[in-house]
Amino acid sequence: MPRHARKTSSRSRRFLAGGAVTVGTFALACTAAGTAQAAAATSTGTTAYTVKAGDHLTSIARSLHVPGGWQAIASANHLASPYIIQIGQVLTLPTGSASSTAASTTAAPSSTPSSSGQTYTNNLDGWIKHSLAVMAKNNIPGTYNGIHRNIMRESSGNPKAINLWDSNAVKGTPSKGLLQVIQPTFDAYHVPGTSSDIYDPVANITAACNYAYHRYGSIDNVNSAY
Repeated sequence: MPRHARKTSSRSRRFLAGGAVTVGTFALACTAAGTAQAAAATSTGTTAYTVKAGDHLTSIARSLHVPGGWQAIASANHLASPYIIQIGQVLTLPTGSASSTAASTTAAPSSTPSSSGQTYTNNLDGWIKHSLAVMAKNNIPGTYNGIHRNIMRESSGNPKAINLWDSNAVKGTPSKGLLQVIQPTFDAYHVPGTSSDIYDPVANITAACNYAYHRYGSIDNVNSAY
């Protein structure tokens, strides 16, 4: 995120469900643990919930009316700061929570069209490629790898990520979105043709890359809080 809007390190960010799909040993461990946890939830009358892309503890607590809020979820699952949750992870929700099938959800489209008619997948890969196309038209430098690396450090790929506890949040301008941009920076470097919503993945990436271009020459030159 912009240096003038510096926040705490990525390890202290809470409530994120990483946007990238987890593979390998960790995924296998989550699957096995999730199956056991779901069975345990059934036997005790609690509710089991499987984490989806974009989820965080606050959104889960709100959508499923969890008694005690996100803190109760953290306690029930023995989660400690920075409260990281992963896609596919099965959480035990406290007794009294609504069933996950009762939550009001809207399926995300499988792809999103650009103004040129080009279609991009509605996931992190598609958002980055869409942003790169907009950046090319506006002579903003940057590469896929440079953008992806910074996104994973700043938000773990969660487009709804928000930092509510650092100095910027105290000032009323919390860092938001994939590249953790504060609203004044987003407004100043917003690129025409993209959404005015700071949480919009393409708009967030493109504005952040535009800022990095003007301050550092390219998002590729950013390797820490910026």
